[in-house]
Amino acid sequence: MASLMKAVEAASGAVGLFFRLQTSAPKVKALSTSQSSHQVAGPVWNLGRLNHVAIAVPDLEKAKAFYENVLGAQVSEVVPVPEHGVSVVFVNLGNTKMELLHPLGNDSPIAGFLQRNKAGGMHHVCIEVDDINAAVMDLKEKIRILSEDPKIGAHGKPVIFLHPKDCGGVLVELEQA
Repeated sequence: MASLMKAVEAASGAVGLFFRLQTSAPKVKALSTSQSSHQVAGPVWNLGRLNHVAIAVPDLEKAKAFYENVLGAQVSEVVPVPEHGVSVVFVNLGNTKMELLHPLGNDSPIAGFLQRNKAGGMHHVCIEVDDINAAVMDLKEKIRILSEDPKIGAHGKPVIFLHPKDCGGVLVELEQA
């Protein structure tokens, strides 16, 4: 009987915690919506959805096989992107993508990343914007951008990279939606 009472007390504590979390969630959502609308007053461009997360890999074929054969994901063939110094495999996740990146040569930015991170790892996140040129003009006044003008990225659309030291330690790519 004592163990039954302890189980009831534990369950009621969990229900109480769930109720407190559930009732506090709308307050958090309202706060975050309010904050984001004040960060960029009247932008002429809008931030969109997460397009992809890019993972640098030391062995592209092995990484491709893992996502395809072990996890069952749809993956593309290897796509060389010489203007960015990488070979890419796209992993379709339904609501977003992953990009598996591998250097095309020793002067590739991914080669340097892999020298520091031998096993590979997350390289950048890509977020869509509705007007890349307006975003660049606006952001140049606020943070460092890694190139003067957008370049065509692996998806065939204009992209720009934001300096990770100005983005909480994360390399952020903006891509024209």
